[in-house]
Amino acid sequence: KQPLTPDILFKFLVAEVAGQRGDIGIAESTYLALARQTQDPRVARRATEVAMFARDQDGALVAARLWAAGEPDSERAQQTLVVLLLNAGNLAEAEPIMRTLLKQDSANGFLHLSALMGKLRDTREALELVERLAADYPALPEARFAVAQAASGAGRFELALEALKQADALRPGWEPAALLSVQILGKTSNADALRFMRDFLKTYPAAREVRLAYARSLVNANQFTEARNEFIRLNTDFPGNAEVSFAAGLLSLQMGDAEMAHDLLTQTLEYSPRDPDTVHYYLGQAAEQMKQPDAAAAHYLEVQSGTYLVSARARQAAMLARAGKLAEAQALLAATRGENDAQNVRLIQAQAELLRDSKAHAAAFDVLSKGLKRYPDSADLLYDRAMVAEKLDKLDVLEADLRRVIVLRPDDAQAYNALGYTLADRTNHLVEAVALLEKALSLAPEDPFILDSVGWAQYRSGNLARAQEYLERAYKVRPDPEIAAHLGEVLWARGQRDEAGKLWQTSLQAHPQNELLLETLHRFKP
Repeated sequence: KQPLTPDILFKFLVAEVAGQRGDIGIAESTYLALARQTQDPRVARRATEVAMFARDQDGALVAARLWAAGEPDSERAQQTLVVLLLNAGNLAEAEPIMRTLLKQDSANGFLHLSALMGKLRDTREALELVERLAADYPALPEARFAVAQAASGAGRFELALEALKQADALRPGWEPAALLSVQILGKTSNADALRFMRDFLKTYPAAREVRLAYARSLVNANQFTEARNEFIRLNTDFPGNAEVSFAAGLLSLQMGDAEMAHDLLTQTLEYSPRDPDTVHYYLGQAAEQMKQPDAAAAHYLEVQSGTYLVSARARQAAMLARAGKLAEAQALLAATRGENDAQNVRLIQAQAELLRDSKAHAAAFDVLSKGLKRYPDSADLLYDRAMVAEKLDKLDVLEADLRRVIVLRPDDAQAYNALGYTLADRTNHLVEAVALLEKALSLAPEDPFILDSVGWAQYRSGNLARAQEYLERAYKVRPDPEIAAHLGEVLWARGQRDEAGKLWQTSLQAHPQNELLLETLHRFKP
């Protein structure tokens, strides 16, 4: 190591000033030259840091070798050198250093091996290296765990699971090993992963992390009742986790248990959740289900930002409208300011939706037209205005708006469907209508409403057999009253009047207020 000379001090200053000015190349080369000249590990460490910042792997490796040689007992220096050697694919030089590091702290060392092995592009080489390192520690569960991680990364799942069985034998009930088993089993069979967790929890019922993984997996498997039971158990055994109580509350709400949802979500607020606005939003829904509109409104008002801001205001406005306070509902939505354009568009849609539900179609049209002056390329507003325009017999507006939606969203099946259906139902442009509906069907081949539209266009074109085929497919997927009205009319036209009458009556019993169904019945069975 050289003493600090004026020349060395000057080079230090050059390197630091270059770094501050963003001249990383000059800073790196100067520090590397200083490290070689001084053999000082502190300088070598700084040279390593600057080279790594500059993404110069070769320069960083040169500096790290000098640093590690100058501080052979520094764990940080040796670890940095290992990382750079593995990045360079130099296993031969890295392996003896890794052995030395593992002797210092074998358990933690093996647990961190996975991150190091990720530096190697060849997963087979990584596995072989870990197996060699682990061979010296046959009684250490962390060593078996490291082998399992490397084997999994190499696609050797059977070897990985066998190593995890060995780890479990050495340390029964060790959750990291169990969770890795779940991860590996889940790659090929979710059922096997669920079965493993179920069996593990029978033996180790207090395994918190495994039970949490089990509960989440049950949700992913749509086993909501069992998932809720697991989250409730976690909430009871390990209270204080907002994520757990929130999940239990949300599942309860989804299952129609509003009172349980209310209790669990209220508890979540006591646990200082990261997103209280979302919790209040679902508490509002729970209160609605419990027929407590004042409580619901109070919770919705607590939602001041975030994903559910607009939905909360829209639900609150809908409650006001149902109570006969449409003007107050509109004022609430008009006074709300979204956090971005998407939310502002949704607010305009919500205002128009309330008016449409109240049959105030002209007012809804005006709200949407005003919104389109602010957001002229909003496909959502254009689509909604087209739907209102149909109610007002403004077919020119409907057609123009839907054609614009198709330009803005060329893969929007519903836009093709709406335009095609309207042309088929309200005009004589049947050829274009069929073409538009075939495009919609190509984008969403199983959509029952598109199938219904195609069938109706075929009926209007005189192709009764094809019309019946499409409409029966649509009704099978979704026994909607409007599909029933169309299918019944086709059956009637084909002379199958008894079948048509039975279909209409069945649908009418389930949907006694449907306007199209009632109008169809009036035309054919006055």
